[in-house]
Amino acid sequence: MRIALVGCGAVTQAVYVPLLSRRRDLFEVSAVCDLSRTLADAVGDRLGAARRYTSVAEMLADGGFEAVIVLASGSHGETVRQALAAGCAVLCEKPLALTRAEVAALPEGRLMVGYMKQYDPAVRRAAELLAELGGPAAVRSVEVTVLHPSGESQLAFANLTRAGDVDPGVLGSLRAAEDALVSRALGADAPEALRDVYTISLGSICHDLSLLRCFTGSPEEISYVETWGPAPGSVEISGPLPVAGRFHIRWHYLDGYPAYRETVAIHHTAGTLELVFPTPYLMNAPTTLTVVSGAETRAEHRQVTEAFEVQLAAFHAYVNDGSPPITDAGGALEDIVTAQRIAARYAVRHRLPIGGEAAAWT
Repeated sequence: MRIALVGCGAVTQAVYVPLLSRRRDLFEVSAVCDLSRTLADAVGDRLGAARRYTSVAEMLADGGFEAVIVLASGSHGETVRQALAAGCAVLCEKPLALTRAEVAALPEGRLMVGYMKQYDPAVRRAAELLAELGGPAAVRSVEVTVLHPSGESQLAFANLTRAGDVDPGVLGSLRAAEDALVSRALGADAPEALRDVYTISLGSICHDLSLLRCFTGSPEEISYVETWGPAPGSVEISGPLPVAGRFHIRWHYLDGYPAYRETVAIHHTAGTLELVFPTPYLMNAPTTLTVVSGAETRAEHRQVTEAFEVQLAAFHAYVNDGSPPITDAGGALEDIVTAQRIAARYAVRHRLPIGGEAAAWT
């Protein structure tokens, strides 16, 4: 399948380049695009893609590929809209968008949103075990803890090519556009603290929201949100699950922490299913599933199959065979709604001004 890549930064270089290099049985990278020609050339050289662009519109106009993988930072709504309108299938890294309006503006087409943890074999096994126990109705609580070091420390091993050739005026325009989208979501008067809660929810905590969708369904109510510590600091979120039980998410940005760590514990009526995820940028690092039964026996499953690679294979099957993705536009929209509910609860708790799309949840 001939594909084009949009975005040649850290995740592309550390994760997608090595995976696409070893899955040439599935994919041929025909074109790459980045605002930085330096990054486009670096990724194009590694993947053998002769066509390099700094404009998505120009790349789509030239064509020559069946699908687009969108890996740039920030909101992907406009890029996805253009790619779908051009008739391409799309795999889009999270978040799909920052507003509900961007999702509503998408044309019909084949769209898969990438939450690689949903494709982790340990997660799939945990979902099977939970289904055998009675599914969401058996859940007493879901407890999530994320210890998030700096991106620089997580990617120190990767020897990334850095971009220094993008016009500062272009970068300023992009930041202004992103800020305008957040204002559309939260209102123009939303203060920085509220904006931080929203962008952290859609940029990082969304992985845990995607796991809640897999295990229990998206929460329909947010009871409590609090933040503390120097920005981006710590975020705590809790509320009822849609069928039974409650969830609790604690997210901590710890600049000097030695390694990323994420723990998801599903406590049910007969025991616990506990998932421990390593840093997402290390290929084939094991995810551990620990099964605790009511009789206090424990069984551990350590999975080294790379979730990103399973996700890529699933995208190939979606485009070629019609196998539906785990998350489509509807699932991504659920996460945007949950993030807006989180922001609305935080605004009400701290008496902060909130408008835009999130005002519907106050």
